[in-house]
Amino acid sequence: MTARRKIRIGNFLFEREGKYDPSSEIIAGLKRIDKIDFSGRFHIVKKPSKTNMILICPNDLVISGINVSKGALGIYSGQEDLCATIHYSSYTFDTSQIDIEYFKRFLKSSVFVRLIQDQVKGGIKTEIKPKHLLSVEMDLPNIDEQRVVVSRFENVETEDYELKNELNNRSILLAEIRQQIRMDAITGKLSAKWRSQKRETEPAGEILARIAAEKSKLIENKIIKAQKPVAPVNEKEISFELPSGWNWCRLNDLIYENPRNGYSPRTVAIVTGTKTLKLGATTTGKFDRTKLKYVDEFIPEDSFLWLKKRDILIQRGNSIDFVGVSAVYEGEDSEFIYPDLMMKLKPALGISEIYLHHVLMSPMCRKYFRDNATGSQKSMPKINQAVVSNTLIPICSTHEQLEIVSIIKRLFRICDQIDKCLEDDQTHAQQFMPTVLSEAFFKTEVD
Repeated sequence: MTARRKIRIGNFLFEREGKYDPSSEIIAGLKRIDKIDFSGRFHIVKKPSKTNMILICPNDLVISGINVSKGALGIYSGQEDLCATIHYSSYTFDTSQIDIEYFKRFLKSSVFVRLIQDQVKGGIKTEIKPKHLLSVEMDLPNIDEQRVVVSRFENVETEDYELKNELNNRSILLAEIRQQIRMDAITGKLSAKWRSQKRETEPAGEILARIAAEKSKLIENKIIKAQKPVAPVNEKEISFELPSGWNWCRLNDLIYENPRNGYSPRTVAIVTGTKTLKLGATTTGKFDRTKLKYVDEFIPEDSFLWLKKRDILIQRGNSIDFVGVSAVYEGEDSEFIYPDLMMKLKPALGISEIYLHHVLMSPMCRKYFRDNATGSQKSMPKINQAVVSNTLIPICSTHEQLEIVSIIKRLFRICDQIDKCLEDDQTHAQQFMPTVLSEAFFKTEVD
């Protein structure tokens, strides 16, 4: 049986007392803890805060009152004093009674969550203050047994880290496979077998000529406005050779009108009225109709803002990893409008919107949009209409576009199945350590 005793946490853990006004000389010039992440890593900043502060000294145990059970705690190992807002608490401890690594793991266990729920109205969702923590009674083995338990935890945690790292690497590899499929599509490799069996296909040049003629007629009849001219494709821009019958062109060559920015009128909290998309509706590269809000403005039926079938939405402003991401609209006609940080385009007849979307999401275009985005990460990088209009697109016959879309769909379906397995494995991996912690501390309680 494990040697243990019931003890108040306040018997071995001692709060570093003192609350200081932000202008206090005691904390003047000190760096501040901005946050402690769930891995226990300290994020330290120089910027001041208007909130009252506490003092942090080297080797203190620092705990986030909001996220302690998620792992937002750690030993401050720096050499200089710090400060933190009063949403944190800082402690010294009696090393003859408590192995702090044992205690840190206890605080992340479901046993601690249950004890806090018994102690504090609102439980772990309440900000845990020192008075709550220090009054909790826990079953504590002797110091030698604590160290044995910590040693076992460390072995398990190493295995847990390696498992999660492997799953993360597989997830990255799967994303790379998807992008390689798209690269094989736009270079013609994916449809090479089909092309060898279908020699009587319409050259892409004829499709481009037909679209140009249709645009001229529409402009002449004042149905559409003339597009801003784009420069001919320069050979220096071309990064790979296309199969026979394919052509390089600009995106504007494949659409009847220039890409158009959306509009972001004032939103309302009520769930009624005109629906507009949030930026998150297209961030994944797939249309998500659940990412919406409502606007307090009447939008005329004939407004260009209403989305129609075959429309492609491009994020013109986002973080550098997402700027230029596109998605094909999959809702009903005139169900949504789209916001200012998106751009809309509709492919001409003979151009598959799904094929064009895969081109826009390919590594070639993703790099192009990142390279041509303006603005810093802090101010949100953006691409403008000229950048989008001038995007290089490899185009083939309509029939080959549809064949490529069909092949990608089959291959992506396999990727989705693998992805689902990875998600299940990652879910199990996330549950692994909490289960181990709970079992270990629950066993301590009942031994």
